[in-house]
Amino acid sequence: MERSIEQAYEAARELYAAHGIDTDRAIGRLGSVKISLHCWQGDDVQGFLFRGGELGGGLAVTGNYPGAARTADELRADLDKALSLIPGKHKVNLHAIYADTSEKVDLDGLEPRHFGSWVDWAKERGLGLDFNPTCFSHPKAADGFTLSHPDPAIRRFWIDHCKASRRIGAYFGEQLGQTAVTNVWIPDGYKDMPADRLAPRVRLMEALDEVFAEPIDPRIHLDAVESKLFGIGSEAYVVGSHEFYMGYAIRKGVLLCLDAGHFHPTESIAGKLSALSLFTNGLLLHVSRPMRWDSDHVVILDDETQEIARELVRCDLLDRTHIGLDFFDASINRVAAWVIGARSVLKALLKAMLEPVDRLKQAEREGDYTTRLALAEEFKTYPFGAVWDYFCLKTGVPVREAWLGEVRAYERDVLAKREG
Repeated sequence: MERSIEQAYEAARELYAAHGIDTDRAIGRLGSVKISLHCWQGDDVQGFLFRGGELGGGLAVTGNYPGAARTADELRADLDKALSLIPGKHKVNLHAIYADTSEKVDLDGLEPRHFGSWVDWAKERGLGLDFNPTCFSHPKAADGFTLSHPDPAIRRFWIDHCKASRRIGAYFGEQLGQTAVTNVWIPDGYKDMPADRLAPRVRLMEALDEVFAEPIDPRIHLDAVESKLFGIGSEAYVVGSHEFYMGYAIRKGVLLCLDAGHFHPTESIAGKLSALSLFTNGLLLHVSRPMRWDSDHVVILDDETQEIARELVRCDLLDRTHIGLDFFDASINRVAAWVIGARSVLKALLKAMLEPVDRLKQAEREGDYTTRLALAEEFKTYPFGAVWDYFCLKTGVPVREAWLGEVRAYERDVLAKREG
């Protein structure tokens, strides 16, 4: 099989070379891309700090597929299996509730030492870690407000939690030698029409200013803020809207996070990337699949994912964009979900790298829209799959669907033996 993969690659390389496209260069470029795998796919957003609590903040996970991780060790083992089936060297994205500690500690009291086992694990594997404060699934978020809460004491709790989260993210970056991104998302909003849209946003702005006040070396840590259009229980009004955070990120110089599921169902985030790149210090992407708005289905190689990848490649934005996954599906094997999602994003990026971008741009400048459309359509059936197979082969991961057999074996030998 290895010989046939190499032969198919050689044939594909010649086809692409005829258009000035270097497949070896594309493979090398793809190998440098880091996808941040979200830990919460492995255990349905339960975490370990308040294990067994009710999921809040308008979040919902459907399904009861056997084998969800119950401990940090189990979750790390599942991530190890997933990462072994994804080509390249990547990162893992942690939420605060995934602290691995026997101490009784609340969110505002978290410290780097509560994540020491995660750092040891990542360091041993050469992985980076990203971080998120957990502003949900907590009694002080039960009424749907956190950083914009009208009660100063509750607001203080969440400010302190976010400040602690930044210190933890900085610890990750310092220890692992890879810049950590700490992303702030809050569920704050109203179910019905508010009388005052401004006051909560003023409180949020002031809270964020305090959260981000402590300077941290950007070589080890970057801040990001994430918007949402609406949520379950906040259908009428979300404090942290796209416009709010876009303005805030531009003014404060933090990263703006765009989640593919946090906009109108027919709205693509791909078209926003080039515009925002002109005014922001960088972007964080949460790649998801919003089948029915923010339904967080497993990412596949669909039109939206491909268009996001094209924009990143054609506008040369990869070096200033951080890419993470964000979905949670408990109706299928959770390890398989990671593998499918990550491999789909990487495939989309490779396909974009193998398009005749310079020729397309030249045709556009010359007003030759016929050539632009014709080439774009023809390249949809060029053999990028042969290049992908070769990339997987050379990086030592299973080619094509062979990875599924390894996941099934892991399910039989490990996941199926876990009790609920």
